[in-house]
Amino acid sequence: MCALTLLGATTLVAAQQKNMTDWSGVIINSSCSGDEAFAEAAKCADTGAPGGKLSLYDDTLRLVLNLDPQDQAAGHLGDSVTVEGALEGDTIRVASIKMLAGIGLAVGQKAPAFSAPDQFGTQQTLETLQGPHGTVLLFFRSADW
Repeated sequence: MCALTLLGATTLVAAQQKNMTDWSGVIINSSCSGDEAFAEAAKCADTGAPGGKLSLYDDTLRLVLNLDPQDQAAGHLGDSVTVEGALEGDTIRVASIKMLAGIGLAVGQKAPAFSAPDQFGTQQTLETLQGPHGTVLLFFRSADW
């Protein structure tokens, strides 16, 4: 019986870890809508909301997601973060919150090999895009284009 209980607990933990993913965005007041967060409204980072909860505004998806538990989000209002957890409805069951360190490669680092079609359907690689003085690749992560 003990082995069966242990197997069940192990299966539950594995299932929860399988559903774990991460989101990046900004910690905002839950009273703020996605449109207000997108416009960077001052009320989204206002600390004066009594009893207010904190949410994550995912600027890629333009979604406001609730955070549970709230303790790890405390002190991060207005910060760009990466949240790891499991999504249940519109709530992230938070496993960890870390400050967003940066996006992209540092200056001087080489981009990994890739192949992607351009706007005309031609396959492009790092080699086909490389110019005589190097290459600058810009990938936009914004929802406003």
